[in-house]
Amino acid sequence: MPDRISGLYQRHAAAFDAARRGSFPERIWLERFERHLPAGAEVLDLGCGGGEPIARFLVDHGHHVTGVDSAITLIELARTRFPRHKWIEADMMRFGAESSAYDGILAWCSLFHLEVERQEKLIRRMSVWLRKGGVAMFNTGPAHRVAIGQFEGEELYHASLAPEEYRAIFAECGLSVINNVIEDASCGGFTVWLVGRT
Repeated sequence: MPDRISGLYQRHAAAFDAARRGSFPERIWLERFERHLPAGAEVLDLGCGGGEPIARFLVDHGHHVTGVDSAITLIELARTRFPRHKWIEADMMRFGAESSAYDGILAWCSLFHLEVERQEKLIRRMSVWLRKGGVAMFNTGPAHRVAIGQFEGEELYHASLAPEEYRAIFAECGLSVINNVIEDASCGGFTVWLVGRT
């Protein structure tokens, strides 16, 4: 099921992009994330989609974005909208950062599409890619489980560890929890983690 996520977003790229352009429930969290970034920060957005609204928020705040997404239609939209930034068509699990060069890393509404073993691997890689003092932000579910949602009539896979399991991974990776809200009602019910590399 997770391996089909890329195809689903490619098939429904226009509908997904329209939905993202029409709603920005995560703005409050992006503002929290952005407060921890230096001026002109280098930000990696894993699962960037067409760049709306997250990349636009970061670009408008003067940051440099590298976006990674496996749906070529969405990457092409991002390239058209923000040609001065870097857009890479790739599976985020196969993406290799050129160096530990990011002040911030986002995996908004993307990390939780991976099986939990792959999530753990990606969190560990993210911790290496972050500069000292850098921050990462992503969503998970509220408990250890698999949940199957729907988008455009197709099943959409989500998985999560328990909060204490994520905290154990962070501790092993040198990441500290800056903020975490389980099923944040102010953000569409998302469970959000904002962590920093100490």
